[in-house]
Amino acid sequence: MGYYNQQGTLRTDKTERVTGALVLNPTFFNKHLTVNLNVKGAHNNNGFANTDAIWSAVAFNPTQPIYSGADAYGGYYESLDNAGLPATGANLNPLGLLKQEKHRSTVNRAVGNLDLDYKFHLLPELKAHVTLGYDYAKGNGSNLIPASAANNFTIGGAFDRYEQTLKNKLFTGYLNYNKFFPEIKSTIDVTAGHDYQYWSARRPPIVYYNEAGDIRSTAIASDERHTLISWYGRINYNYDSRYLLTATVRKDGTSRFSPENRWGTFPSVALAWRLSQESFMKGISFLDDLKLRASYGVTGQQEGIGNYEYLPVYNLGTAYAQYRFGDQYHLVYRPSVYNRDLRWETTKAFNYGLDFAFWKNRLSGAIDYYTRKTHDLLANVPVAAGTNFDQNATINVGNVESSGFEFQLNTVPIQKDNLRWEVNFNATNQHTKVTNIALVQDANAIGTYVGPNVSGRGIQILTTGYQPYMFYVYKQLYNEAGKPLEGVYADLNGDGAINEKDLYRYQSPAAKWLFGFNTQLTYKKWTAATTLRANLGNYVFNNTKMNLSAWETVQYVDASINNLHRDYLNTQFQTRQYYSDYYVENASFLRMENLSVNYNFGQVGKISNLRVGAVAQNVFIVSKYSGMDPEVPSGFDSSFYPRSRTFSLSLNMDF
Repeated sequence: MGYYNQQGTLRTDKTERVTGALVLNPTFFNKHLTVNLNVKGAHNNNGFANTDAIWSAVAFNPTQPIYSGADAYGGYYESLDNAGLPATGANLNPLGLLKQEKHRSTVNRAVGNLDLDYKFHLLPELKAHVTLGYDYAKGNGSNLIPASAANNFTIGGAFDRYEQTLKNKLFTGYLNYNKFFPEIKSTIDVTAGHDYQYWSARRPPIVYYNEAGDIRSTAIASDERHTLISWYGRINYNYDSRYLLTATVRKDGTSRFSPENRWGTFPSVALAWRLSQESFMKGISFLDDLKLRASYGVTGQQEGIGNYEYLPVYNLGTAYAQYRFGDQYHLVYRPSVYNRDLRWETTKAFNYGLDFAFWKNRLSGAIDYYTRKTHDLLANVPVAAGTNFDQNATINVGNVESSGFEFQLNTVPIQKDNLRWEVNFNATNQHTKVTNIALVQDANAIGTYVGPNVSGRGIQILTTGYQPYMFYVYKQLYNEAGKPLEGVYADLNGDGAINEKDLYRYQSPAAKWLFGFNTQLTYKKWTAATTLRANLGNYVFNNTKMNLSAWETVQYVDASINNLHRDYLNTQFQTRQYYSDYYVENASFLRMENLSVNYNFGQVGKISNLRVGAVAQNVFIVSKYSGMDPEVPSGFDSSFYPRSRTFSLSLNMDF
């Protein structure tokens, strides 16, 4: 049994959860049949804050009071127009956004898993395994905003109720045969199996009311379903612990594609040669393991797209898009964008590696080099006018190639009776390039805009021959003092005019190097450990700085003055420079992920083992990036609040 209660970062964010779990693991038939049953249940009560309050807290005029002293708008200070109404376009009181809104939900969830392992009586080398899983969750919630709240003043407040049911079904079954044949010094391991998984998310229609009970709008019912099926076979062959072979083939089917494109076949093969087992290597006393590896495989990808994008679907239009017949207005159905020819995105990968271990595993590690080629990339890209029901559609377009190497080193510098020190390090270098991103090849095409929208278009671009998701921006020019000149950019094509032809591809969100480091020191009953990560060569577009550091942002409307980003003192820009590379910043960083200290008291009275510990997460970060956090999705930073640093204490007792 468990109880969990957490207050969120925002005042009205909170979670309360009661959980229960039951685990049974009996054996039958002289341990030939092993059963593992796990059943878990949870009851969740959640309160959600309006996260728009974070933006308002950053941009709201800091010289104004929190409370107005009047009854209007809940007593919170708001920027009003000449009619005494909340000014259109003004930032709202951040505390009012939190305190005047009540967003609640209750979720009941049940999760069950049953694992069956059977070792055949007459053939013990043959084993059957079955996994059955079921995940069911049903939730309902409400949104209540009074008519007096400035956020919903014009529509008379809000009172909405909603519910949703989620289901996830899983079946895995396979047969495994494993036997050692001493006469040929060989071990053969063969597996054949089948996987089935089904997801469902259903929501009935929603009616949105105001506080007086008037209907504001409606939302149609939602029924999302997705099934993934796999058949697979694998063989592992080991000859004298020297020569190793693994071959696998999978046939996967997904309901997200049409019947003619639904199935994909994905083979793989891996070879290894353990040189340390060869006779000519036996005389090297300090060598524990030395192995060469090579592998090739094809994988399929169908995530990140809708469940029904290959079907012609009609959706009911909104209340704001009704058609008039006489004096009556009628809701209309409108077609959604679709592509009948969607198919699996596939990646072919080669990998070559070396594993090593020396001095009784005091020094071990691995070196890998890989190449990957992705074909039929699934992407949402612009399509020709009149060819579909939207200007963008999800299609299989483009190829991407990547290569790199990985290095891992594990060491034990100190190994004594009461003292052990472990140090582990890994590094990854990666290079990625788009080799095709167009349905129709055009040497003059600049590529496809992607990424978050900035002033009407994606800030990033996919172009053949370049890294994916590079920032497509103007080259900022500076004066002799190093101050950026407003609206002054480099004329890169030399035609004497500054326009879209002078935009260029500048840097990528992908890091060129990724490093990891962890160490653990054990002295008698004390243990201390830490993990650090570093990214080098990754860049971020600081959209927060761009949006708040120009003088025009200090007053969008006459009734309200806003806060400015401190960078205005450096640039003194009067208007926002949406596509300046000044806002593309080097976001390389070193982060200490965690730091822990533990002490093991051992046996204390009737307690067989007593352990206490302390852990700090997100301990520190070192970076020249000027934003809140250099690790942001897709290299686009529109955040206004830093990642939290957490501290926890633990007490563990075994009886």
